[in-house]
Amino acid sequence: MRLVVVEVAAAPILVGLVVLVFHARELNALAAGVEVAASLGVAVQRTQTVVFVVASLLVGTAIAMVGPIGFVGLIVPHALRGLLGPDHRVLLPASMFGGAVLLALCDTLARTVIPMHHLPTGAVTAVLGGPFFIGILLQQKRRAALWGRG
Repeated sequence: MRLVVVEVAAAPILVGLVVLVFHARELNALAAGVEVAASLGVAVQRTQTVVFVVASLLVGTAIAMVGPIGFVGLIVPHALRGLLGPDHRVLLPASMFGGAVLLALCDTLARTVIPMHHLPTGAVTAVLGGPFFIGILLQQKRRAALWGRG
């Protein structure tokens, strides 16, 4: 039964990921700001709409398959952006695989911490993601203070 669910979800997820990777250059331009992206020839409104819709469908499909597992979309892209840089052509595929690796590790940990009971995988990601999120907030607060906005 579970294999059928994966087979059904695999096609739309693969198509969505390809669409996002196809828009990586536009996302790079948008990271510099809407005005900069428009001056570089990016159809800003169309790109934002396509990326928003595709990302929403990807998230919805993934959650429908496995349920809500928090913080993966926060931890992996932020950590990889620090390691690999801001180029979405590299960051998007790396985040896809990095998220899968993180979930596999967290699920393995959830199954082995207490051998007689299986912890929810989301509990493990929350233990990792909570401090990570607080760290990001504190870093942003310090950065804002440097610019006189804190």
